[in-house]
Amino acid sequence: MSSVSSSSSEELFRFSIDRGGTFTDIYAEVPRTPHHNFQPFFVMKLLSEDPQHYDDAPREGIKRIMNKVLGLNMKDAKEIDIDKIEYIRMGTTVATNALLERKGSKCALITTKGFRDLLKIGNQSRPKIFDLVIQKPELLYDRIIEVDERVCLTEQVYGSFKKFQTPEDDGSNISVEEWKSQRLKRGISGEEIYIRKTLTRNLC
Repeated sequence: MSSVSSSSSEELFRFSIDRGGTFTDIYAEVPRTPHHNFQPFFVMKLLSEDPQHYDDAPREGIKRIMNKVLGLNMKDAKEIDIDKIEYIRMGTTVATNALLERKGSKCALITTKGFRDLLKIGNQSRPKIFDLVIQKPELLYDRIIEVDERVCLTEQVYGSFKKFQTPEDDGSNISVEEWKSQRLKRGISGEEIYIRKTLTRNLC
């Protein structure tokens, strides 16, 4: 959330908020006013859920900080003047917590074809090496969807598979120059990438 204002950035509030499952942490860079002894920033921690006192923790924190800095007495977070806010940056672990605690909707894992068991295998670490009955954590997903990769290194194409060296090899009816511009790309560190499947433009 951001606000466009004619005020200079020194006169505006900048909020960074972490909305967790238990607590909401708010860091605010604030205008320097005599109401708070010219303190340049505030840090506040609130319960993420406290329905007896407020409906929404991030809004409540913003309201309290702006009240203190500006000497206001806003009773409701709906009274917040967004023209005095340069930006609000907020992250949350609520969705991650719901996933780990199995409280959210069922989810699926989308992975490269041939790697469906990658997360199940893990890194093969064995912290209890002599335990004969190891209990592994349950997987977080209920279904696995394997998909073809869209890109690979040209060495895989020209070396292992020995195909797709011309437009005709992959069924393309275009010139060699156009085929190369569409299919062959160079990565930032110099590696040559072959686009095995181009994007379907009408779905983008």
